[in-house]
Amino acid sequence: MSANMFVAHGGGPTPVINSSLQGAVEEARKHGAIKKIFGARFGAEGILNNDLMDLTGTPAGVIAKLGQTPASALGSCRRKLAADDYPKVLECFRKNDIRWFFYNGGNDSMDTCNQISLLAQKSGFELNVIGIPKTIDNDLAETDHSPGYGSAARYAAISALELAMDAASLPIHVVTMEAMGRNAGWITAACGLFQKAMPCEFMVCLPEHLHDRKTLLGQIEAAWKKKRGVLVAVSEGIKDEKGTPYGDTGIKDGFGHIIAGGAAQAVTDLIIGELNIKSRSEKPGLLGRVSMACVSEVDRKEAYDAGAFAVKNAAEGKTGFMVAITAERSPRYISKMTLVPLEKVANVEQKFPDKWLKGPGLGFTEDFAAYCRPLVDLPMPEYAYLGN
Repeated sequence: MSANMFVAHGGGPTPVINSSLQGAVEEARKHGAIKKIFGARFGAEGILNNDLMDLTGTPAGVIAKLGQTPASALGSCRRKLAADDYPKVLECFRKNDIRWFFYNGGNDSMDTCNQISLLAQKSGFELNVIGIPKTIDNDLAETDHSPGYGSAARYAAISALELAMDAASLPIHVVTMEAMGRNAGWITAACGLFQKAMPCEFMVCLPEHLHDRKTLLGQIEAAWKKKRGVLVAVSEGIKDEKGTPYGDTGIKDGFGHIIAGGAAQAVTDLIIGELNIKSRSEKPGLLGRVSMACVSEVDRKEAYDAGAFAVKNAAEGKTGFMVAITAERSPRYISKMTLVPLEKVANVEQKFPDKWLKGPGLGFTEDFAAYCRPLVDLPMPEYAYLGN
């Protein structure tokens, strides 16, 4: 079969999503059966609107720069396809002679990928579909971790350590730091990756658990009284004892998820209003997923390999899978790519495991550090602390 391939991005970008695109394009150029390489402008929107970007003749030097480029070079979207959208997808594929399709995204995107694969089979349309994993949230199932997480975790870990140094140097206030992660606390957990090196008190609030306002304020006040400074890392999606988000925008995204935001500021307002303690909120926000200065080289390489592995296997006739990562961490870190059925990952969230959490607000076990450190790509910066 000689035909064309199509790549699309779904959901929020990561620092290494373009590395996967680079891997996919460079691998595709090794296969003579792949005539043209198309990218969808703005994800599913581009597919439905037949808005294609022809990458076939893009110079190799430009493709090579994708691994150094932030955000999504193709553009992305948060469009959840409706039932009557899927026939339009196949119509686009037929019109452009697409026989290989790759969707780079998270669990919602893997559901879209799965639905397209099933419809193609049902319609008798020969189409090889493979999902390329992507999410800074690290909440994809059936994979050790997701491309994008290592870099986001590195950014969070470094930022938290630097904020801890600042909090300790002027220990008159509480610093609250908000990390992305609507329902899964993997990035927030990374804020405590180097908690042993922090010269101030450190607390953490993950979205997997409810956080009673009275209890949380009591913990913060007790920590502040130690006069070492306090850093509180909170997930954007944390909820109180009633299940009410601390930061609730009241807005839903294209997938129907509530857009959380302002959790750190909400906690800061409580600290000031209820405890009469100075407090500042910090929200790196999009910087945590767009910063190329903090990219993990391990993450970048794995993202590239995931894109290349997807194309290689689709070219060999495999379909209905997502690329997954398996990893060994002892005696040294080694990872490899494999395939898992799309139906096992579609709309499934991998939450942060309780076994790695010491307790509400108390930080993490060494097992989490052992899991996360290879992904953020050590060595990390080392700072002097004089014990003041």
